[in-house]
Amino acid sequence: MDTFFLLQSDVVADSLAAATETLGADGGMETISIWEMIQNGGWYIMAPLGIMSIIAIYLFIERMLAISKAARVDKDFMNRIKDYIHDHKMDSAMDLCRQKDNPVSHMIAKGISKIGKPIKEISSSIENVGKLEIGRLEKGLSTIATIAGAAPMIGFLGTVIGMIQTFHQMKISPNGVEIAALSGGIMQAMVTTVAGLVIGIIAYICYNVLVTRVNKVVHGLEASAIDFLDVLDAPAN
Repeated sequence: MDTFFLLQSDVVADSLAAATETLGADGGMETISIWEMIQNGGWYIMAPLGIMSIIAIYLFIERMLAISKAARVDKDFMNRIKDYIHDHKMDSAMDLCRQKDNPVSHMIAKGISKIGKPIKEISSSIENVGKLEIGRLEKGLSTIATIAGAAPMIGFLGTVIGMIQTFHQMKISPNGVEIAALSGGIMQAMVTTVAGLVIGIIAYICYNVLVTRVNKVVHGLEASAIDFLDVLDAPAN
């Protein structure tokens, strides 16, 4: 019986010693920094994810600036256009459109250049210019959407590769694999999934923010086109 209790005491002492090494001498939990996690993820996966994150951030900032510029329309712009058209000052109306240089002014300028032709033809011309302007605003959005979908998949690919490497080491190791080495390999594999998910979530949010902003500009273009066509119809009434 005494021998049994002595064996138990030795087991407990060894367990406490191991726990002390894991927790640290001061009893605090061992932590890992974000940079250490990135380094453990493997360059062949983390490098593409890093490039994708830079591209997504750049496109988001560049598109936000472009869309914000396109959304800035003078509240008196359409009123002045209406006055010029009523006064038959088409040159002044065209000059005003050139000064503003935004999607609305480009669309209205095309409509002014078609004045005198059937209203259906004018409407089609305005619509075509509007589609071109919307296409310019949406440039790069598909890339952000691709990053939002591909980043988590690449991260998961890194995890699968890491797990395969871990199990391969277990197979070829003649003396087996220690728990510490096994857990380290699994942690390294999981880091890529975390990185991919973080990049994918951020890119997905950026994409939806940009789409919302573009939709607001589209509504403004539609409203301006309707106002312009109403002005052309007004003299005939």
